[in-house]
Amino acid sequence: MYDILVVDDSPMIVDVFVAMLERGGYRPTAAYSGPECLEILKDMKPDLILLDIMMEPMDGWETLENIKTNPDTRDIPVMMLTAKQLTPEEAQEYGAYIEDYVMKPTTHRQLYEAIEYILKRKDEISQKIEEAKEAGIEDRIIEEYERLSKSVDVSRRLLKILESTYNISNDELKVGENIAQAIKSMEMSINLQEERLKQIKKTFIP
Repeated sequence: MYDILVVDDSPMIVDVFVAMLERGGYRPTAAYSGPECLEILKDMKPDLILLDIMMEPMDGWETLENIKTNPDTRDIPVMMLTAKQLTPEEAQEYGAYIEDYVMKPTTHRQLYEAIEYILKRKDEISQKIEEAKEAGIEDRIIEEYERLSKSVDVSRRLLKILESTYNISNDELKVGENIAQAIKSMEMSINLQEERLKQIKKTFIP
């Protein structure tokens, strides 16, 4: 049974997601603010954190930075579960810190699928890393593989959200030049990372 920390400053929303998680066979813990989340993490290490963005006085991004800059908590997967539309700037600044970005409201099925995808990806990467260590692959290559395996996948998912949010495929809807350029730049960066990941896999995967 997986332990999941739900962080939102709306008690009603927390109650809804706690009930959904319990129904799905997870073991949820509630936090009603960023500071409370950080306090709870001093005593427990959940398998996943579901984190809202629009909170006060400490919002979700600030909470995320606190989690990821702390050596004791930085390895805990964090999924943003929010009603706030993602911006290209947020995707670039925080993409490396998060596992996914799910919009509220969400269905039971969507939530469970997102959680299981994250946990499965983490387990698969860990398994490949163990195999590589046993095969004597250099630590620096293993570390790069671990970083790219997650970042490429997460970035692709964030890019898809941005393209949908700003209707990039609709030529009749002209988005701002800065937004369009940011999304294009992000896609180019992902393509480069994917190419590097393919190179590593040729020698990395047994």
